[in-house]
Amino acid sequence: MNAELQQEYRIRYGGEDTTPIDPTQFDAPRGLFVVGYVDGAAVGCGGWRARDGGEDPELRSGDAEIKRMYVAAAHRGRGYARAILAELERTAAAAGRQRAVLESGTHQPESVALYRSSGYEPIPAFGRYRDSPNSLFFGKPLAVPSGRATRAPRTGDRASTTTER
Repeated sequence: MNAELQQEYRIRYGGEDTTPIDPTQFDAPRGLFVVGYVDGAAVGCGGWRARDGGEDPELRSGDAEIKRMYVAAAHRGRGYARAILAELERTAAAAGRQRAVLESGTHQPESVALYRSSGYEPIPAFGRYRDSPNSLFFGKPLAVPSGRATRAPRTGDRASTTTER
């Protein structure tokens, strides 16, 4: 899925996303990566990683950065990205993260529409693309749902979701 995502960036921006990412940044309890499946085939993915104050002046202690959100072209428009995003927000909140933050791009209107319709609002630029004219930055407060027991992901948790439609 990551190779498909990088190809999408090459088409839309002329190059790959060069943000350094270590897969261990998505290990519980300070992160999670999910893959959505339909009939046994991966159709989408996304992850969150803990980002705390001090790493970047615009980030706060308790932030969860959403990364590598992607849905395969043949499966777009069916709500998979929204389901993956909701799961990332739920698990980040359960892990004690207080705000979801992300960077998207001006050549990704579908992503920007998803984030805005999901309650994300513009925030100051951060990270590798802070000075890029093609980058947009969004944030959303996270809250553990009241009245429902939730738990943070633990090391060894299955890092995938299954979506049947």
